[in-house]
Amino acid sequence: MNESNHMWICNVAVSTIWTEPNSPREIDEPGLHEPANIHQWYNALTTDKRRDLCDLNLVQSQLLYGEEVIVDEIEGDWAKIIAINQPSKKDARGYPGWVPLKQLKQVEREAWSYFPIALITSKTAALMDHHNETILDLSFLTYLPVVDQHEQMVKALTPEGEAWLNRHDVAIFPSYDDIPKQTGQAIVESGHEFLELPYFWGGMSAFGYDCSGFTYNMHKANGYQIPRDASDQAKAGEHVPLNHLEIGDLLFFAFENGHIHHVGLYAGNEYMIHSPSTGKGIEMIHVPGTKYEKELCVARRYHT
Repeated sequence: MNESNHMWICNVAVSTIWTEPNSPREIDEPGLHEPANIHQWYNALTTDKRRDLCDLNLVQSQLLYGEEVIVDEIEGDWAKIIAINQPSKKDARGYPGWVPLKQLKQVEREAWSYFPIALITSKTAALMDHHNETILDLSFLTYLPVVDQHEQMVKALTPEGEAWLNRHDVAIFPSYDDIPKQTGQAIVESGHEFLELPYFWGGMSAFGYDCSGFTYNMHKANGYQIPRDASDQAKAGEHVPLNHLEIGDLLFFAFENGHIHHVGLYAGNEYMIHSPSTGKGIEMIHVPGTKYEKELCVARRYHT
């Protein structure tokens, strides 16, 4: 197979990028399958088991269905990958880590890149076969090539062939790069749809975001690609003085040693919307009088 004519893409609704092939625990098994059973996995995890994903450095990030990766190495049932649309200081090409090989598939690059895209704009959307039976529940911001369009349905190309999406769940664009750039207000309003969604370390889907996954994806929804991690997000974009904040700016929080550990979206009038930590859900808070007031250290702007 000519590698230059093919590309690797994610073949499950959400694939978790693990630190090492031996990182998953027995309780994580549902998230390793094809298809991955994200709901079963998340529901089985206690707060402590969720917290260990961070504290034990088990998880790095996640991929959405159809997301392109570079495969650097295959070791048994695992692939060492680079998520090329998740900028990171860890690798100039994108975000590195390991995923189960069965959660990836090679497709023809020309066919996958030729068509316009259907971007999922609903929180989740059913991917259906020609009998209208649900194949997968896909996350917000999953995008797939469009093969045909009808009044109520869109036929999309998937790693396994053609399937259908409801027209009301998607927006059609000529390409990923053609998603229009919106205002800071629009970025924050996108976040409102996910209030109370439980935090998930490494989370990059509508089934659970971590703090920087939330800010990354709300920007992605509005036409901006920003770095994946909070520490990287804090070093790019436009520096903003803390007394000149605009809605949609990113607020960063650090420990006394200067290590940035959190990011949120400025929502105006000293409010912030953010995905706080394991055991909590996305929330809108008034920053003054909270621990975040003391830890606020820098702001950045990516919106125009």
